[in-house]
Amino acid sequence: MPRKHNKQKKLHIRKGDMVRVIAGNDRGKEGKVLRVYPETERIIIEGVNVRMRHTRPNQLYPQGGRIQQEMAIHASNVMPLDSNGEPTRIGRKRIEDTETGRSRWVRVAATTGEELDS
Repeated sequence: MPRKHNKQKKLHIRKGDMVRVIAGNDRGKEGKVLRVYPETERIIIEGVNVRMRHTRPNQLYPQGGRIQQEMAIHASNVMPLDSNGEPTRIGRKRIEDTETGRSRWVRVAATTGEELDS
């Protein structure tokens, strides 16, 4: 069922997370999330899905040519790592801030129960 009020897509992965690839050609590789694209549900991981990209000459590459670059993979093909370095599913828990009285949602590892957001 599509969202009615908040149209922003929520992903279980955030920038800076350590993740392990669970499907695809790079299965088993681990890396840090460099970029997240919520609208297409794709992410870029450091050292994963590296492809050759042909570039025209520009200021960064005056000669142009072929450069190696990480390409995006679908977010469903990765799992975040808990503090033990094991892949885990993600749950959400609402916590109360005692001094302000406000509450917020945090991501929780299913394996250890610890909070992944700081």
